Amino acid sequence: MRSSWLELKVPPVVVVILAALLMKLLANRVDFLPLPGRLEAAVALTFLGLGVGLILTASRSFRRHRTTVNPTRPTRSRRLVTTGLYRWSRNPIYLGLLCLLVAWAFRLSSPASLVLTPLFVLYLNRYQIVPEERALEKIFGEAFEEFCRQTRRWI
Repeated sequence: MRSSWLELKVPPVVVVILAALLMKLLANRVDFLPLPGRLEAAVALTFLGLGVGLILTASRSFRRHRTTVNPTRPTRSRRLVTTGLYRWSRNPIYLGLLCLLVAWAFRLSSPASLVLTPLFVLYLNRYQIVPEERALEKIFGEAFEEFCRQTRRWI
C-alpha cells in the first residue's frame, strides 16, 4: 500500500475527540430509534467500562514490557507484546477507543451517531494501523508475521 502524508500524523486520541464532536453534532440534528433511558445508560456504562478497561490493561502491558505506547512512533517499539489482551486483539487500545465512542453514542441518546463508528475504524485501519504494522514487520520480521496470522486486527 502506498504511503500517505496522513499516516501516523493524527494521534488516535485526537481522532476519537473529532469523532465524538461529529457524533454530538449529528445527535443534535438527527434522532431516530432512541432507547429507553435506563437501557441507554446501562449500555453506555457497559461500553465505557469495557473501553477504559481495555485501554488501561493494554497500556499496562506495554509499560510492563518496556516498549512505547506512542502511536505516532511505532519505530520506537522494543518488544513485540503478544500476551494478555494481545492474544485476542492486535489493537486492544484502539478497540477500547471504539468502545468509548459507542458509549458516547448511547450517552447522547443517539443511535444515529453510531454511523460514525465504522468511519473511525476505517480511518484507523488506513492511517494508523497499516503504517504501524509496516513498521513492526520491519522491526520484528517473522515474529510479527506469525502474530498477525494468529491474532486478529480488532477482535
